[in-house]
Amino acid sequence: MNQRIETIDGLHQHLQWAIELEHATLPPYLCALYSLDPARNPDAVEVVSSVFVEEMIHLSLASNLLNAVGGEPRLDAPELLPGYPRPLPHGSMELSLLPFGPEALEMFLRLEKPEAPGAPGQSDHYETIGQFYDAIEDGLRYLCETLGEDKVFSGDPARQVTAGPFHHTAGTLQPVTDLESALAALEEIVEQGEGTARGEVWDGDHDIFHPDRDEVAHYYRFQELKLGRRYQRGDTPQSGPTGEPVTVDPAGVSPMQANPRRSENPQIRAAQEEFDNTYCTLLFLLEQAFTGEPALIRDATRAMFGLKSEALKLMQLSEDNHTTAGPTFIYINPEQRS
Repeated sequence: MNQRIETIDGLHQHLQWAIELEHATLPPYLCALYSLDPARNPDAVEVVSSVFVEEMIHLSLASNLLNAVGGEPRLDAPELLPGYPRPLPHGSMELSLLPFGPEALEMFLRLEKPEAPGAPGQSDHYETIGQFYDAIEDGLRYLCETLGEDKVFSGDPARQVTAGPFHHTAGTLQPVTDLESALAALEEIVEQGEGTARGEVWDGDHDIFHPDRDEVAHYYRFQELKLGRRYQRGDTPQSGPTGEPVTVDPAGVSPMQANPRRSENPQIRAAQEEFDNTYCTLLFLLEQAFTGEPALIRDATRAMFGLKSEALKLMQLSEDNHTTAGPTFIYINPEQRS
């Protein structure tokens, strides 16, 4: 569906949707990542962790974009955690919380699927994330032409959050202050997911793990895990990966229950509530960082490390002989947080 974004309010709404879209991908990536034994599945850990870090960058870039045009990013809100499985916000696919494996890989491939060449921008009910961001780019260009760049980019530059370099990617979190930097932010988001120039395997950044090549876009990183080979120079979407083997050991994955529910077991339930408390505190810190206290991005990063130990604790607890417990990602109101 492509209804042009023709007002500043409409632009604010769509950039808030972009924040919600980028956030919705984080819990599924975290569950897949935490279910992996790093010693037995180093290749899969490298891929999923690098994608997760870049999705955090995309969330931050979307927040910088909304701030730049005078909006107010909302992250600590119940609509960001409606429960899983859930639809991708304003999109056309369902997201679930799954341990790493073929089902999770297919979901990630669907999520990061490149748009077809010449596909139109879609401002709602989009088929691909790239088409949604195309609609935002169209709206930005239209509003700058009709209202003037100064009217569109009316936000306080002091609210821009910058960070990097990051351990897992050459991607960067840059400030957004005008049309040029806004378009660069949108390009960074789409290229890291789909590849450069819509039809390339590479995302335009240098691969910090594999210095002999450029970085592979998210969709193609997941193809490497699915097909068991790395892309190398000269490979294309048509050729598939022809490089060195990539190994995945299914035995090195915690059998986390799909879309975990709050447990009746007091020990598991307490651990789930502790995780949800930490996750909602993370959302609070992110919202504060993007609404006037940029330095809090460091506290948010620290909260992220706390999440990992709490999730791993859950995946060592079990209610049956087949699956382990897992995080529920349920929203906790601020007044109920410990």
